[in-house]
Amino acid sequence: MYIEKIHGPADVKALTLDECAALAAEMRQTLLNKLSKTGGHLAPNLGVVEATVALHYVFDSPKDKIVFDVSHQCYPHKMLTGRMSAYTDPEKYKSVTGFTEITESEHDFFTVGHTSTSISLASGLAKARDFKGDHENIIAFIGDGSLGGGEALEGLDFVASELASNFIIVLNDNNISIAENRGGLYRNLKLLRDTQGKAGNNFFKALGLDYRFVKEGNNVAALVEAFRAVKDIDHPVVVHICTKKGYGYSYAEENPELTHCLNKPFDLEKGPDFTPFPYVEGKNERYDFIIREHLLKRMREDPLITTIMASTMYCLSFTAEKRAEAGAQFIDVGAVEEHGVAMTAGIARNGGKPVFVTASTFFMRTYDQISQELCINKCPATLIVINASIYSVDDVTHTEIFDIPMMSNIPNLVYLAPTNKEEYLAMLDWSIDQTQYPVAIRQPRNGVFHAKHEVDKDYSALNRYKVEREGNTVAIIALGEFFQLGETVADLLLEKANINATLINPRYITGIDKELLASLPAKHKLVVTLESGSLEGGFGEKVASYLGIYDGIKVLNRGLQKSFLDTVHVSADELLTQNRLQPEQLCTDILALLNIMQYILEDGYVFGTD
Repeated sequence: MYIEKIHGPADVKALTLDECAALAAEMRQTLLNKLSKTGGHLAPNLGVVEATVALHYVFDSPKDKIVFDVSHQCYPHKMLTGRMSAYTDPEKYKSVTGFTEITESEHDFFTVGHTSTSISLASGLAKARDFKGDHENIIAFIGDGSLGGGEALEGLDFVASELASNFIIVLNDNNISIAENRGGLYRNLKLLRDTQGKAGNNFFKALGLDYRFVKEGNNVAALVEAFRAVKDIDHPVVVHICTKKGYGYSYAEENPELTHCLNKPFDLEKGPDFTPFPYVEGKNERYDFIIREHLLKRMREDPLITTIMASTMYCLSFTAEKRAEAGAQFIDVGAVEEHGVAMTAGIARNGGKPVFVTASTFFMRTYDQISQELCINKCPATLIVINASIYSVDDVTHTEIFDIPMMSNIPNLVYLAPTNKEEYLAMLDWSIDQTQYPVAIRQPRNGVFHAKHEVDKDYSALNRYKVEREGNTVAIIALGEFFQLGETVADLLLEKANINATLINPRYITGIDKELLASLPAKHKLVVTLESGSLEGGFGEKVASYLGIYDGIKVLNRGLQKSFLDTVHVSADELLTQNRLQPEQLCTDILALLNIMQYILEDGYVFGTD
């Protein structure tokens, strides 16, 4: 077993090329063993094992610096850079993250999990090297799915024209992104593959870049030869390697989209279970299926409605079959969220009814497009924000809790937070059909709940909160998926202290109901806001700011402290406890505050004095 001898890149260099090939086979099996038990990015990592072995065989990491785009294909890299036990020892499976991580190893130069960043990041490393008069190799390892992103193209353009020193771009071309590649650039990549890099029409050469082609991107010897030829080169070069996504595991090779990232264990012999989840309306309810089926129905009824995604079809489980059902009314723009939002604005501006869907973490990349193209122009489009929740499972690179501070402060945008299925569908239908506002909808992740009363169908009278229970002393304003938490806290207050709390569903994240808030001090001593998002700059602070002018009432804001969350290793339940968001904790804190306030009123107590 060669794998047992690998403690760092130096051990790879000590092998012969035949031994490197054998090592790659052992690494692939090790990856399969681990990922079949833990889940993770399967197909991307299987496809780059040989390329990673060859990189560390030829280059001298960490002196030579390798930057992985997205970095979800870095598992083999971690195996070769001192972290092998995290893949061979089940007790250490959780000791490393699924992306490059600067705190883990000197061989990881960035903690990164978003697409199209590697060329720009690596160009910065190269510039700093040149400033210092150093001479190490700088390598950007980027997949074809990332290459079409705006930042990648900007980086390519800069490198081609402004960098006259060593810079190596390894283009991992496996002819697929998460799903199918989109855009004219990929036609040129296909032409280059078909002609083995000899086509006169060459995108990279047109930019002025040197170009090398490697047909056998899963062959260690061929890759070593190509990498040796460009090591210590004195100008930028693209090494175009053709690999197979999922290479070496038939189930992954045949199903590269479905095995891109698996979120549960699977049987290695039988392969992952690709049987579609048997959605039955009204029974095994999930919002991804509910909203997908509703959008398909609306699109069948109205040819002006289109659903747009940026590679992340998993957000609404838009499988290949469902995409085919939607036909031209479904648009996958590829991993280019900025273009997706701007195009959404254009469709709306010309009379279409676009619905753009992606994860909260990827909406972070579109602030300018939402603000400039969509909201300044008041384009009546719909944005569905997925995974904006404490219940989303992701690492720090995919923290999903910053959407409220970002989106709720953009003028002209209406950001809605449904609390149940009927309310969500009503908001979605209203948003699609109205012609006044750009609208975003924050999809809950705490389960599918049903309305206890009739829900409103029209949301054009903005910023009108809904009082679900009329009470006194304490008013609980519970936003979106935390509404059910608010219900539980209200029940506990009644049970423990005979306090009949008012319970409010605010519905609107982007504005406050001044009339309702102004009425609260007459019957309430304390207002509690609950939000499944970052507290700083969030919803609750707006409420507190407005109520600050009123005497005799205090505001308790509860949500998540500003931080990059790692919900892979810290459960939602732990985060709730850390942020004092468990029902019992909230009830205890509310009663304590009420007692302190009574002490203040009766005895003139001043905080900070004895």
